[in-house]
Amino acid sequence: MKKLKDKDIREVLIQKLHDYYTFDSDTRIVNEMGILHGQSRVDIAVINGILHGFEIKSESDTLERLPSQMEDYNRVFDRMTIVIQRQHLNEARNIIPKWWGVWLVTKYRGELHIREIRKGKFNRNVDPDSLSHLLWRNEAIEILKEKGLHKGFLSKPRYLLYQRLANNINITELKIMINERLKQREGWKAH
Repeated sequence: MKKLKDKDIREVLIQKLHDYYTFDSDTRIVNEMGILHGQSRVDIAVINGILHGFEIKSESDTLERLPSQMEDYNRVFDRMTIVIQRQHLNEARNIIPKWWGVWLVTKYRGELHIREIRKGKFNRNVDPDSLSHLLWRNEAIEILKEKGLHKGFLSKPRYLLYQRLANNINITELKIMINERLKQREGWKAH
C-alpha cells in the first residue's frame, strides 16, 4: 500500500478548515506560511482573531525537524496543532508541548479522516519580536506611523523596526494589528 504524503493530508485538512470557516469572512487560511523570515514554514496557518498553525507529519515524513520547528512556532502562534498519522503519535507527543492540539489522520475504506484527539490550548508565551517578523517592511512602517513611533526609523533595517514595535506596543494590541495586516495581505499563498 502506498504511503501517504504531506500533500494528501494537506488537501483533506484544507477542506476541513474551509468547511469549518465557510461563513467566517474574517478568517484567512494560508498555505506554507513562512515565519522568522523563512527560518521555518508552518504547513497551514489560520488567521482570524488569533494565529493558529497546523503542522502536518505524514507517514512519509520523519520527526527530525520537529523540535526546531516547534521552537519557532512556539514563539509566534497563539495555537498550534500537529496533524499526524498514528506511527508518529507517541514520539510527537513526547516532543510537543502540552498546549499543542493533536489531530490524528486515519485512512478508512480509501478515504482520509481527521479527528481531534487532544484539544489545543492557548500559548501564553508568544514573543512580540518574533511575531513582528511576520510583517513585511512596509507593513511594519505603516504600524509605526499609526502609533507615532516612526520618527528616525523609516530608513532603519527591518530588525530595528520589529524591535521598535515589540518594545513599544503591548502584545495584545500588536497581535491585533499584525493579524489585520496578514488578513489583508496580497501576493502570498492564501487558500
